[in-house]
Amino acid sequence: MPEKETIFHKIIRREIPASIVYEDDEVMAFKDKHPKAKTHLLFIAKKESDFVPSINDLDEKTAHVPLLLIRKAQALAKSKGIDGYQLKFHVGKGGGQEVFFLHLHFLSEQKIND
Repeated sequence: MPEKETIFHKIIRREIPASIVYEDDEVMAFKDKHPKAKTHLLFIAKKESDFVPSINDLDEKTAHVPLLLIRKAQALAKSKGIDGYQLKFHVGKGGGQEVFFLHLHFLSEQKIND
């Protein structure tokens, strides 16, 4: 069980609904409930061993997680025909982080092709 339960843990376990756009054994991507762009997705790592609250909490065991999320976002963009996008990590409350479960924001003014 992770240190602190978040809404993202509940989404992974399907205890609360989310508009999931992509999922594999390692990562899940779903639509942000309060989008800041035509396409605004959140990418999270699914494995408990990859759970880390924030970029500030990365260590040797979890250092791979940001790259994992970035690579999955890159692949999704390519598969959905999105060639222009932003990737953002919010770090800490002062950096705008609201959920303390490391996640990558994927924003694009291109609408995702379903």
